[in-house]
Amino acid sequence: MTKRRIEPLVWMTFSAGGVTAAMFMPVLAFLFALAFPLGWITPPSRDHLLDILQNPVTFLVLLGMFTVMLVHAAHRFRYTLYDGLQLKWRWQIAMLCYGGAMLGAGAAFIILGQVF
Repeated sequence: MTKRRIEPLVWMTFSAGGVTAAMFMPVLAFLFALAFPLGWITPPSRDHLLDILQNPVTFLVLLGMFTVMLVHAAHRFRYTLYDGLQLKWRWQIAMLCYGGAMLGAGAAFIILGQVF
């Protein structure tokens, strides 16, 4: 019987996080860092944004996006430490990186839950 590894699941979430970050972060940065503050587009009202955030589908989509982006960042940082700095503490670094990503996902859950 072959030994099953979790690494394909981690690579899948790494890829999903990279795609999510590449597709949505530039749009959000453009809107909230340039377009709204400079008056190019009328910003939505606070009540409108709260109504959107209180939708359960929005809650799940945002939580999923934040989680896969954090796993993507953790995976990238992990292999930077392995390959770039040649550190040999394999499981300690993995626990630190992915544990930090899961703590961040938990924090996102709590913060989004307060709005919901």
